[in-house]
Amino acid sequence: MATDLVIDGKKADLAGPGIGTYEEIERVLPRDYRSLLDPRETQLAIFAVKRYIEDELCRELGLMMVQVPLIVDAESGVNDMLDRDGSRTPVQFHISNDRGLHPIDAQVVQAATKWKRMALRQFGLQAGEGLCTDMRAVRKDYFLDHDHSAYVDQWDWERVITAEQRDLVFLKEVVRKIWKVLRGAEAHAQELFPQLGDPRYPNLQEEITFLHAEDLLARYPDLPRKERETRILQEYAAVFIVGIGWTLADGYPHEMRAADYDDWVTETTSGDGRPMHGLNGDILVWNPVTKRRHELTSMGIRVDAGSLRRQLEITGQLDWLELPYHRGIADGSLPLSVGGRIGQSRTQMLLLRKAHLGEVSVTVWPQVLKEMGARYGIHVLD
Repeated sequence: MATDLVIDGKKADLAGPGIGTYEEIERVLPRDYRSLLDPRETQLAIFAVKRYIEDELCRELGLMMVQVPLIVDAESGVNDMLDRDGSRTPVQFHISNDRGLHPIDAQVVQAATKWKRMALRQFGLQAGEGLCTDMRAVRKDYFLDHDHSAYVDQWDWERVITAEQRDLVFLKEVVRKIWKVLRGAEAHAQELFPQLGDPRYPNLQEEITFLHAEDLLARYPDLPRKERETRILQEYAAVFIVGIGWTLADGYPHEMRAADYDDWVTETTSGDGRPMHGLNGDILVWNPVTKRRHELTSMGIRVDAGSLRRQLEITGQLDWLELPYHRGIADGSLPLSVGGRIGQSRTQMLLLRKAHLGEVSVTVWPQVLKEMGARYGIHVLD
């Protein structure tokens, strides 16, 4: 029976983000919360942090800001499916257009992962150059809690790389540059609003710790993913978990990942020479306000022709190779790249010491969550 409970817990943990019940949310909301910024100060801080991160991210990674779509053609295969089991589907609608003579079936983007790689070619970017977007998306299948929203805002970025840079050494270099930007944004916010330097909430640590998903499972073999992440963040307050998507020793991936953007199948080696898998990962930190794990960014070196085919074989989706985006990877007409997405509201929530995403972004929340938050001093924007 105990084994069955462990397996069921791990299966449930793969189903998608969010806590799962409002009873559980009420148990985890902070009881002593008071916003350090009033509503006006919050808006000023949001845009100061936003400008800083965009400017510094472009400077550190050699990026340029570009426009990004909110909707894409459903037949293009460009939309991000987020996972491999089809559990999170995009909002889709029909545009009759020209009295039905030239209709379009459109989808609201869930992320711009695939579009960005095609945009690298569109803008003629070369190795060492890239793009950054101020992306907005809708993810209708999320459970809405205090740090998951149906409205998603991200800095979606992508950079052209060479074949020689498709390794963990280069990936870690990029992660460290992003971490430098995030720490700089925190310092910038506190220069403008000194009250954010509240000693109850420690600043981001100087160095980020790199851990393989395979090692994390070895440490906590009986725990589901989120509990493994929580445990490790209580030891290291900021981690980059490498190799998310590869099936681990217990028969489950650390988390479900789509087969056609990040490379989670390529064989690598750990620092001490052990075989590992995957050229991607997530930055997670310990949030001192919510006292919970807090994901900031998902990123990775993107699939090449070989890893794309292998991953599509694993997921049973080889028919996707007929789609334009996938053909571009298979025939080499799309550039090799590294890329990722940094949650804007997620980052603002952390750096501005907020307890709820709704304090830094305007979207829809169920009344039960609004009322619950208000009881604990959390007031979302309308």
